[in-house]
Amino acid sequence: MEAPPVTMMPVTGGTINMMEYLLQGSVLDHSLESLIHRLRGLCDNMEPETFLDHEMVFLLKGQQASPFVLRARRSMDRTGAPWHLRYLGQPEMGDKNRHALVRNCVDIATSENLTDFLMEMGFRMDHEFVAKGHLFRKGIMKIVVYKIFRILVPGNTDSTEALSLSYLVELSVVAPAGQDMVSDDMRNFAEQLKPLVHLEKIDPKRLM
Repeated sequence: MEAPPVTMMPVTGGTINMMEYLLQGSVLDHSLESLIHRLRGLCDNMEPETFLDHEMVFLLKGQQASPFVLRARRSMDRTGAPWHLRYLGQPEMGDKNRHALVRNCVDIATSENLTDFLMEMGFRMDHEFVAKGHLFRKGIMKIVVYKIFRILVPGNTDSTEALSLSYLVELSVVAPAGQDMVSDDMRNFAEQLKPLVHLEKIDPKRLM
């Protein structure tokens, strides 16, 4: 008997251990329109969703060598939308047969006093940024194309400047642990975006 699609997995007591499968790349500003045109032809939604988000990264330093990291994100263009708290685990890079980076992922909607709660818990804000871009969907895959803006005055999201002359491109799937076959679908989709963008399995530790 085949396993049901990952989007139909029932929760039978407790929570499902969700994993994020991820491929990343970038395109220069002048190639953005060509990539958007290609994605319109490949994805389920011809007109992408747009987003403008403010994200804050919080650290909690303890006895362990590396601090515990949580991400708080809010929408700047959707009034009344909930805040989101996100935890991303350490990436699993070892399996050569897996075509995407894999990491544990917890994402929950929260009330607007999230940052106050984190500060009360002992977290401190490490950095913040604004992300503006487009969101496409293809089945259970999510494709985001976005630019990161640095915040010039802490806490003032009206005072920003672009961090680079390129857009980040991320292809991701959030699924229960063990659904490694989704990385094959991701690789096949990524092949259709070449040569406009090369999406790769990138180890964040190599960028530090």
